[in-house]
Amino acid sequence: MLFALGLAGVLMRRNLIFILMSVEIMLNGAGVAFVAAGSRWGQPDGQIMFLFILAMAAAEVAIGLALVLRLYRHYPTLDADAISDMRG
Repeated sequence: MLFALGLAGVLMRRNLIFILMSVEIMLNGAGVAFVAAGSRWGQPDGQIMFLFILAMAAAEVAIGLALVLRLYRHYPTLDADAISDMRG
């Protein structure tokens, strides 16, 4: 359910901050699924994968926010459609 909510947020939203938040919701949904599966089968693998997902989410937030700040300085908007016309 969390993953579907995050996917809907990524597909429907145009604000870059909301898109990053939706990706975080998707990662949390996948992490909860791993923990539930590990609990179901009595294995600690789900919790280990969740720790990996948390580390990956932290790196994604750091890089994503740095890119958003850089884009906001160049384009004074956070609308993904307005930024999509970037030229090299």
